Amino acid sequence: MPRPAAVIFDAYGTLLNVHAAMARHADRLGPAWQAISADWRAKQIEYTWVRSLAGPSHHRDFWRLTEEALAWTAARHRITDAALLADVLQAYRVLDAYPEVPAMLRRLGEMGIPRAILSNGDPGMLNQAVQAAGIAVELDAVLSIEAVGVYKPDPRVYRLAADCFGGDAAKMAFVSSNPWDAFGAACFGFQVWWVNRTGVPAEYDLHALATETTDLASLPDRLA
Repeated sequence: MPRPAAVIFDAYGTLLNVHAAMARHADRLGPAWQAISADWRAKQIEYTWVRSLAGPSHHRDFWRLTEEALAWTAARHRITDAALLADVLQAYRVLDAYPEVPAMLRRLGEMGIPRAILSNGDPGMLNQAVQAAGIAVELDAVLSIEAVGVYKPDPRVYRLAADCFGGDAAKMAFVSSNPWDAFGAACFGFQVWWVNRTGVPAEYDLHALATETTDLASLPDRLA
């Protein structure tokens, strides 16, 4: 793969650990906190797909869907502590970056490769998130789906990133830990890297459409 004209990253689950919010309050949530966190994430993503399929008039921003998904998850797991839920929700705005992320982004910058985020998150969420994670200075652009009012994997979302860096997706790398996002990016024409941190089976033909990696530490060397 030739050196890309830019590297486009998904944010939530790829650069930022989406389970960090509940991990910070694991002692208050109890031993099932990981299952609770997984349900929250699954419902959050489900809501983006349903809203997109329902049409533009039904769009809601990602923060609102995150709130709604947490409310459903709390009801399912019978969590009634309002203060705890408020703390968990606010923790989602300041998620931890995965340990290798800051150095990886810095190295790409030193190589002269532009770095960007393309995310379902709304601009306010993303701005707070990258500042809290300490990676804002390592990004050349932070792009939100709110510019087009539809969620991934709609092609209009991926067009935002392509247009930001010259329009030719084939000359850019797209990095995501979400298989459906990696598939959408591959269909659009990006060179795709799928970050499979937990060793789940490939789906959506990603074994053929994407380069698989277990984390992001080696990405700069593999793009050099």
